[in-house]
Amino acid sequence: MATEREKMTAGQPYNQFDPELIDRRVAARKQLRAVNQLDDNAERNDGYRKLIADSGDDFFIEAGLEYDYGWNIHIGDHFYGNYNMTLLDTCPITIGEHCYFGPNVGLYTPVHPLNAMARVNDVEMGAPITIGDNAWFGGNVTVLPGVTLGNNVVVGAGAVVTKSFGDDVVLVGNPAHVIKKIDNGPTGNAAAKAQWPEKLD
Repeated sequence: MATEREKMTAGQPYNQFDPELIDRRVAARKQLRAVNQLDDNAERNDGYRKLIADSGDDFFIEAGLEYDYGWNIHIGDHFYGNYNMTLLDTCPITIGEHCYFGPNVGLYTPVHPLNAMARVNDVEMGAPITIGDNAWFGGNVTVLPGVTLGNNVVVGAGAVVTKSFGDDVVLVGNPAHVIKKIDNGPTGNAAAKAQWPEKLD
């Protein structure tokens, strides 16, 4: 029989008051409170990396990381997160390589039923969030449960991403929608190199 943790991670209805889950949430709050107060960047980020499931080698988060469990957070190499990042990891949150998040970004996997009686009876579920490589999120971006974003996606400040999108797009608004396609092919790369030759040689 599956544990409540296993059911939660799989996106199935689960008991949020399961003792293992309660104990983990309490421990996470205590651990994060201690690590978030560390002024030394290397010490703070080493502490974060010990608390989440896995991350790449090049990893930097400013103070203010919050999450539920840490078990379901997977972050690729070359990650930067600005202040006050919230990752509610009822289900897996997977972030690709070379991703950059502005301040106050929130990725939320918990799903609460629309039906009021289901909520009253504490039906809890979740849906995973997957972010591809090379994402750039502006400040105060919110990503909702079940969203998958492709590679090279830029999300403008304050956007609320309610559904999935593919590669090479700029998203803005609430709900977020595409305002521009990004040229990441040979032509686009040539233009970028002309603008920043010292970085792209």
